[in-house]
Amino acid sequence: MALSWIVLGEAQAQQQKASVRNFNTAKQKLREGKAVVGATVFSPDPNIYCAMANAGYDYLWIEMQHSPLTYGDVAKMIWACRGASAMPFIRVPDATEGDIQKATDIGAVGIIVPTVDTVEKAQAAVKWSKYPPEGRRSQGNGQYGALWGSDYRQIANENMVVVIMIETPIGVENAEKIASVPGIDVIFAASTDLGNFSGHRQGDKEYEALVTRQHGLRLGGPQAWKGRPGFTFFQGPGETQLIEDGARVNLSANPAAKPVVAPIEGEKPK
Repeated sequence: MALSWIVLGEAQAQQQKASVRNFNTAKQKLREGKAVVGATVFSPDPNIYCAMANAGYDYLWIEMQHSPLTYGDVAKMIWACRGASAMPFIRVPDATEGDIQKATDIGAVGIIVPTVDTVEKAQAAVKWSKYPPEGRRSQGNGQYGALWGSDYRQIANENMVVVIMIETPIGVENAEKIASVPGIDVIFAASTDLGNFSGHRQGDKEYEALVTRQHGLRLGGPQAWKGRPGFTFFQGPGETQLIEDGARVNLSANPAAKPVVAPIEGEKPK
């Protein structure tokens, strides 16, 4: 009888999850096994953020580990471009309650945690990213409700993406246990720091041995790794590189192309 109730309870739980409103389009693509690509944001300028958020990326990797961005800066950026197609993900400085709580309160629907070497740190990432019963995120003031709807508290856990970054040989050694932590969506192989901490370069057999597939989770890496088997989550370039690339495309346009009328302020584009 007890076993029957357990099975019934699990079935009901799955049905409830299936009926949850999914607003995180990046997470939905992950579930479907599709490639998910996000550009990296370092600048606090809302105009730059919005240009990138509406350019076709699945999410934006908002960089708060290696940038002077504040949570106030990022709150304004996300709010300025509410309704954009790219989902706001934040790489927090660490898996602490304060960092993750602020990130989720301002509307992040993806939490990227760097330098995860232990199961305990992976557990902390999930714990502070999700409301009870899956986690210990507290409920307070924030712009998340205005961004994602009045039912946010009921649907937040199913829409949150937790990305764990493996950056060191210690993390690689513990990767199997780390990947087994419930609530993790992506294991991200940090291409640069795997080399930084191991002393090996990409292409070396020792380096390539560090990049392994674990537990059928979605694997993440730099956009240059888009062809690697098992990888579906990718970090694209930052705004400086994108502006440089865009300028090259603009300047390399066919000079023999038919001239067009320059745009006039106030007129609709043709």
